[in-house]
Amino acid sequence: MSSPPRPFDTGLLVVGGGPAGCAAARTAASVGMGSVLIEPDALCRNLYRIPALNNVLGGHTDGTALAAAITAELHGTEPCRIELGRYVTRLRAHEDHVTAVLDDGRRLTAPHAIVATGVGPRRPGDVPWITAPPGLAPPPLWRAGAQDAAGRTLLVLGGDRPIGTFLRAHPRVRTRLLVAYPAADDYKTEEIRDDPRVTLLPAEHLTLHPSDTASVTAELLDRSGTTHSLSADSVHLALGSAPTSPPGDLVRDPAGYCPPAAQHPRLIVAGDLRSARYQRIQTALGSGSEAALRAYYMARDLPTGGVG
Repeated sequence: MSSPPRPFDTGLLVVGGGPAGCAAARTAASVGMGSVLIEPDALCRNLYRIPALNNVLGGHTDGTALAAAITAELHGTEPCRIELGRYVTRLRAHEDHVTAVLDDGRRLTAPHAIVATGVGPRRPGDVPWITAPPGLAPPPLWRAGAQDAAGRTLLVLGGDRPIGTFLRAHPRVRTRLLVAYPAADDYKTEEIRDDPRVTLLPAEHLTLHPSDTASVTAELLDRSGTTHSLSADSVHLALGSAPTSPPGDLVRDPAGYCPPAAQHPRLIVAGDLRSARYQRIQTALGSGSEAALRAYYMARDLPTGGVG
């Protein structure tokens, strides 16, 4: 006589409460699958900090409106239990289930887990072309408001695309952005090249000097070998992002991303954690929904048909 199925805490664990994780929990609910969503901060926390949107469906023109809509919908999704203020310290994949160990010591089990922890901003110490005082962690540019920029000069480290978002969100703010960036970011600067508020500074290396004030001074070595002295009222980051996957059984590539095809069958990766190439809100939402359907089909021994 066969033993009864093992009882699990939920039908699906969702690690990460950004667009991908929220879409996964919502889609799971639509097919009758209960879930537990684990998020250390707030649902869609990074969306709230995006001042301007022009590439998502639904008519939302800023991240706050989109985040509020997603959050309200998820809080009304009864089959989903939301664990806010908690994070996963260890994620283990077993033959017939997944275990997530939380920071409070609890262990949650499910047949599958969707991991959608996304990415976080790189800091000066994470990139080889910047020398900075130990522990320096300037704020990302996309967190800056009009009051932070008006009448001021900002030194921006890196040429990542949030610079364009910042400029579109504050079209009438009179500011000056000194954008120091490596050769790898050359293609990203096309959309800001013609903005008169931007001074592009192609860099071979940049050295930030220690300061006891909010102002900053730096030495920039350009790609022709010439050194320039820079000064600004403050420094902000546009260095791109780095993956933030939980410890455990996820397989990571050399850059720290978690390719979906390389994972244990019970660990399904969604959203920005998959790759640096598809980091868009729309792709995150879609991949989260597909991941939930993949878990649903696999839990019922149904062919996925390429989903996931």
